[in-house]
Amino acid sequence: MNVEKILPKGGPSIDEVNKYIEKYSNEIIVIKYGGNVFIDRNIFDNFISDISTLNKLGISIIVVHGGGPRIKRELDKSNIQTKFIKGLRVTDEKVINIVEDVLIDFNNDIVDSLKAKGIEAISINTKKNNVIEVVPESEELGFVGKPNKINNEIIKNALDQNLTPIISPLGLGKDNQTFNINGDTAAGAIAKSLKSRRLLLMTNVEGVLDKNKNLISEINSSDAHEMINAGTISGGMIPKIKTSLDAVNNGVTGVAIVDARAPHACLFEIFTDKGAGTLIRK
Repeated sequence: MNVEKILPKGGPSIDEVNKYIEKYSNEIIVIKYGGNVFIDRNIFDNFISDISTLNKLGISIIVVHGGGPRIKRELDKSNIQTKFIKGLRVTDEKVINIVEDVLIDFNNDIVDSLKAKGIEAISINTKKNNVIEVVPESEELGFVGKPNKINNEIIKNALDQNLTPIISPLGLGKDNQTFNINGDTAAGAIAKSLKSRRLLLMTNVEGVLDKNKNLISEINSSDAHEMINAGTISGGMIPKIKTSLDAVNNGVTGVAIVDARAPHACLFEIFTDKGAGTLIRK
C-alpha cells in the first residue's frame, strides 16, 4: 500500500499515519456526522474525501449521518410546524414519513458520492435492511425512539465485504413502525454494540471548551460531570457528553467530539497524537 499516494494534501504526515495504521488494523471506528455540518458543500466534499482515504487505508469505518436542516426544509415546504422537547423533535405520523424519506434520500446521496470516489458503500435504513430496534422515547414525543437492540450481523457482513455502511438514524419498533432517533444516540448505540475502538462525533463546534473558551484536548468521566455541574458544559453539548460517557463506560475505548469544519479533521483525530477535538475517556 502506497500511503503517500492515498493521503490528501494538507492532511496528516506519512510518519504519523504509519504510526497509527497498525493500531486500527483490526478495529472498527464509528463516525457520526451531524446534519448541520453538511449545509456547506465544501464540508460535505471534505467528509467524502476523508471517508474515501480511510477506506483506502484499510480502516473499517461505519458512518451514521444526521439530516436536521434538510428535514426542516421539507417540513417548511409542507407548512408543518414542529416543536422540540429537550432537543428532540416531536414527531407525529406526517412528520415521521417526511423524516424517513429525507434521511434515506440523504443516505443515498452519501453512498453515491462515495461510489463516485471508487468506494463501495452500502445504504442501511429502515426500508430495506434495518439494524436498529427501538422502543418509544416517551409518549409526548410520538415516533421518537431509543435504541433497544442493534443487528450487528448486517453491519459486520458489510464490513467483511469491504463495504462502508452508511446508516440513517432511524429504527423500527413494534409492528415495523418507523421511529426517528437522535443521531448521536444512534451512533453511540452502534459503537457500544460493536465495541468499536473509537466513536467520532463530528459537529460544528471545536469540541469541549473550558470556562475561558479554550479547547480541552482530553477529559474523563469525572472531569465531564464536574464541568456539567459547574455549567461549563451546557446546552447542546450535554447530550453529546452523555452519549460519549455511556459509550466509554460500555466498551468503546475513546470518543472524540471534533469540529468537522476543519479540513481533514477526521484524519487528524485518528492519525495524530494531538488529535483534532476533545477526546473523552473512561
